[in-house]
Amino acid sequence: MDDLQRVMQRHQYTAKASTAFLYSICVSIAMNFFWQPGNIYASGMNGFAQLLSTLSGRFFSFTLSIPILLFLLNLPLFILAWRQISHRFTIFTFIAVSFASVMMKLIPITQVTFDPIICAIFGGVVNGFGTGLALKNGISTGGLDIISLVLQKRTGKSVGTINITCNLFIIIAAGFVFGWPYAFYSALGIFVNGKVMDMVYTRQQKMQVMIVTDKPRKVIDNIQERMRRGITIVHDAEGAYHHDEKTILFTVISRYEMHNLQVAMRASDPKAFVSISDSVKILGHFYEPSM
Repeated sequence: MDDLQRVMQRHQYTAKASTAFLYSICVSIAMNFFWQPGNIYASGMNGFAQLLSTLSGRFFSFTLSIPILLFLLNLPLFILAWRQISHRFTIFTFIAVSFASVMMKLIPITQVTFDPIICAIFGGVVNGFGTGLALKNGISTGGLDIISLVLQKRTGKSVGTINITCNLFIIIAAGFVFGWPYAFYSALGIFVNGKVMDMVYTRQQKMQVMIVTDKPRKVIDNIQERMRRGITIVHDAEGAYHHDEKTILFTVISRYEMHNLQVAMRASDPKAFVSISDSVKILGHFYEPSM
């Protein structure tokens, strides 16, 4: 059993490292193919690194490297993640940021298009996908992702929404440095980035589940075997067609757990009626697995 656990853990670590490498390719393509050539500021620490690099080139005789700035700016946030999130999360965040810094240096800046709107949208899509995929697999890309996750735990707001809010400073900076049209382009890119992140990072999206079943004990056991979720039981319900006795179960899951729910229902009661709806806001405790 211990050998099996070690193999599974090794597989998880390999998957996380592979995801970190995939993210580094996505952010490097977004930065060097779209954002930098289009004078579009990215979100978070990527955008802040761009800003410092631009200002150093304008006011000094040298231009600071964006990849190096990205790594240095993340150093204090590694400490925050180590204390507030988890040690394993921080280690893989460090790997992701290191990969990103190296890949940004290796992949050359390439002018794909001269249209700043295309640069803003496609840069946001590519980076949002890579960032959301990293978060979904339990690692962070550093920067505002760490701040957003800490705030998301305390406020319940989505990671994408917090990310957009924190990036107002980047948008204003883009207006002063490149002109106000580019501030709007940067805002468009940051908005697209945040929305794609929310689409991919499904762990934070809550869904309310109502199950009508005549096998409540079996359904509850199967769900709780696969997910750590509380379930409310309503006894003595009656079906209107056959007037047979039913039990109604209520629970809240994340969209990330949808597959586990489907497996549990197939194993326990394939004929149960299951209604699933998006849950806008949760009051009270909702268990979030540690990263």
